[in-house]
Amino acid sequence: MDTELREGIHWVGYVDWNVRDFHGYRTKSGSTYNSYIVQDEKTAIIDTVKAPYASVLLDHIRSHTPFDKVDYLVVNHAEPDHSGSISAVMAACPNATLICDAKCWKILGMHYDTTDWPHQIVKSGETLSLGKRTLQFLETPMVHWPESMFTYIPEEKLLFSMDAFGQHYASASRFDDTEPLDVVLHEAKTYFANIVMLYARPIRNTLAAASGLDIEIIAPSHGVIWRKNVGAILKAYQDWTHHKPRKKVLIVYDTMWKSTEMMANAIAEGVLESEVDLRLYNVNASHITELATEVLEASGVAVGSPTLNMTLMPQMACLLTYWKGLRPAEKVGFAFGSYGWSKNGGPTEVEAYLKEMKFDLVQPALHVQFVPTKDDLEACRGAGRLLAQKALENHTRLHQQEEI
Repeated sequence: MDTELREGIHWVGYVDWNVRDFHGYRTKSGSTYNSYIVQDEKTAIIDTVKAPYASVLLDHIRSHTPFDKVDYLVVNHAEPDHSGSISAVMAACPNATLICDAKCWKILGMHYDTTDWPHQIVKSGETLSLGKRTLQFLETPMVHWPESMFTYIPEEKLLFSMDAFGQHYASASRFDDTEPLDVVLHEAKTYFANIVMLYARPIRNTLAAASGLDIEIIAPSHGVIWRKNVGAILKAYQDWTHHKPRKKVLIVYDTMWKSTEMMANAIAEGVLESEVDLRLYNVNASHITELATEVLEASGVAVGSPTLNMTLMPQMACLLTYWKGLRPAEKVGFAFGSYGWSKNGGPTEVEAYLKEMKFDLVQPALHVQFVPTKDDLEACRGAGRLLAQKALENHTRLHQQEEI
């Protein structure tokens, strides 16, 4: 396996083929925990791996250098999937000094016994010489924890980007040009949607702060390393962080006796009269991971639930709670659904969720009692036409806005 980023710089991490869950995010493609070694007059390790795989990391490091030749361990992020092996590395490498920012050092102390660890606190703009190469540090608060940091090697035009630009994607090769680009970009989009969508503004600010860096390689903490398609992933992040949608309408619904499903299909018929992409999902047939990915690039969204026990259906409540945490922004939409004897139930509570997420509601919630009539279904088609129109207007507005 090719692990060389540049001469003397290698990947030494772990490929986790079998992980299938990450905080509720379904990682159907597995993942990697990326760690890197930089060998110069001094040697630095950049991040570690999840604790169960510490022995593999140490084997990889030892294949490049004796442990007593490791001078620095740079910690860009304290989350345990990257910091879990720090104790093992510090114990194995007697001459290593841990490098991190002040917030990271504090958080590491809440996870591990750091009492005997030699350490050095760094700030944005500070550098550390390894000899011919320099490590330059850029603090990136809330991308996606408050202590996160990028490390950059200007001589190699190489950015160690922590969780930014990553993917939960296991593969036999380490680089973007040795894997199908469409697959890797989709995994990057899924990762962004499910992990860092709510941090879009801090990430946007970080991209602006890093815009002066000359970057040829991006080495994230998960997934493949970007060395050929750096422009493609940077462009994607610009669109995602600025909430630039596609010409797409997303309809998600739950149903009990098919009434809300009939409404969803009629809304879809109205949407399809316009030139927009349509995605129609029963929430029980798709995982929340997929639906978070779909809402990321949707311009218009319709969400439907019947009333169950005076409230909305439980799986729809799960999805909307998940979305609320991720904060999809710049969406137009409306709620819909059927009810039996109480109108204040499913559609009303769905609408409350959409308002809390600051969706621009194009019309009041559509309520149908029991089974929709022909007139009800025509009203749904009309709502679909309106949603498609407003989604196109929203798309145009967001793509015309000057990027801040």
